[in-house]
Amino acid sequence: MSFLVERFLEMMAAERGAAENTLAAYRRDLDSVSGFLTPRGIDIGAATTEDLRDYLAYLTEKGYAPRSAARRLSALRQFFRFLYSEGLREDDPSAELDSPRRGRDLPKLLEVEEVDRLLSAARQRPGPEGLRLVALLELLYASGLRVTELVTLKLGAVQRDPRVILVTGKGGKERLVPLNSPARAALEAYLTVRKAFLRRRGGRIEENNWLFPSRGQGGHLTRHRVGQLLKELAVVAGLAPQRVSPHVLRHAFASHLLANGADLRAVQQMLGHADISTTQIYTHVLDERLRRLVDEHHPLSGKTENDPEETQPGPARCGADGIKS
Repeated sequence: MSFLVERFLEMMAAERGAAENTLAAYRRDLDSVSGFLTPRGIDIGAATTEDLRDYLAYLTEKGYAPRSAARRLSALRQFFRFLYSEGLREDDPSAELDSPRRGRDLPKLLEVEEVDRLLSAARQRPGPEGLRLVALLELLYASGLRVTELVTLKLGAVQRDPRVILVTGKGGKERLVPLNSPARAALEAYLTVRKAFLRRRGGRIEENNWLFPSRGQGGHLTRHRVGQLLKELAVVAGLAPQRVSPHVLRHAFASHLLANGADLRAVQQMLGHADISTTQIYTHVLDERLRRLVDEHHPLSGKTENDPEETQPGPARCGADGIKS
């Protein structure tokens, strides 16, 4: 790996407060470019525009999705802008590159009834494990936290005012997120058994500051483990495991709020989005859901005057007033 990449990552951490996961993603993407260029005798820091075009063409040939290629191009642009601004290069070879065309993926969506099924299944699990699972689920759905934000919550974040939690998001930015009554109740119940998840040495409990402690090396519950717990819960609730994840619950939080009339700016603040255009994707989710409902249930959907099916007798379709909200 070029020492220039290391300098870039140091800058991202020190000046922009990039999180460890963000830095790891930049490292992987730039390592991929280096892996392509090095066999050709080219250091990534000396790459030309044509070298980078060859790399993007290589990604296309290998069947990479446009979204993946766009993410790696974004990393390259950040990297070369840094080199140019620091005087380490006299040009920016990424400036002339076109972004791969890609459609905007809509977030996966759970219905309110499906979230209720997950919560009901979690409440059936006995003991401390069950109380922790309910608290995790209620917090994710009531606050829209990223899973990293959830597992790195400090105990003090919920001890000041039970109506809100203090969240440290991307770039170290803090925000207050309100909690509803079910989430507060679940949290209070979990705190009574929290010590069950602390390390024990020599018969003594080792206290730590994490809200969701673990006996693992990091001292707190991991993102991977939360994902596992939710997929196990999905099976019990009768849902496909691939449809359930911490991020899907974040999507459910946002889309269900907007569906019930919440202000887009308020949802943006609670999600911790720097740009409201990121939050607006959830309005597209609602538009797509309404379009699908009309297509599936309206008696005239998909019909034209010349449609031969229009003249054939058949079962009547339910009208728009039969659509469930």
